[in-house]
Amino acid sequence: MTESSVRGARPRKVQPGGRGTRIPGWMGPTGLIMLSVIPVVAGALRLGELAGGATVTPANARFFATPLPVVLHIIGASLYGIVGAFQFAKRFRRRRPAWHRMAGRVLVVCGLVTALSGLWMTVFYPRPEGDGDLLAVFRLVFGTAMAVSLVLGFAAVRRRDFRRHHDWMIRAYAIGVAAGTQAFTQLPWMLLVGPLGEIPRALLVAAGWIINLAVAEWIIRRP
Repeated sequence: MTESSVRGARPRKVQPGGRGTRIPGWMGPTGLIMLSVIPVVAGALRLGELAGGATVTPANARFFATPLPVVLHIIGASLYGIVGAFQFAKRFRRRRPAWHRMAGRVLVVCGLVTALSGLWMTVFYPRPEGDGDLLAVFRLVFGTAMAVSLVLGFAAVRRRDFRRHHDWMIRAYAIGVAAGTQAFTQLPWMLLVGPLGEIPRALLVAAGWIINLAVAEWIIRRP
């Protein structure tokens, strides 16, 4: 290499988000697990309440009257959120394709249990104070969308259409872990304004689903 070529060379400038920028592969799954911790802890407390024979109140009477749907929902959602996060670890997924396939089958079952039990509870459980018609409609819409996304994703992989499988599973997961996001959409209102009314609660819960789906679509559509 000549001296002139050395002096003429310029250091390559790495643009934010460009090919020179790398995000560690563990950050995505770690963030998703942290997001899932909130509903997992809340679900564990609910299961402990049911198992320990806590005092029946107007807020939990429906769970004691018919516990199976909420137990299935909590277990299904917890497994779906935690185990599903590892499906986003690209290096881990590529090194262990058999694990990815096995976990994927389990996650489809857990996701369907989560979505269908949530739909059942929306329709048949007595509504607690603060849950109105609008929130019930949102739950029916997004619960159905999660179930449909799982079915379409499973059907796509059976056809070996891996791209569509990837896309539909990301959408299903985004809906399934929205409970963590919903905690953050509701908390500022509760701290700054006070108790949530029916309409603000419905809109803030829906915002959690919408935010997650917006992020999911960004992941799907990015180059």
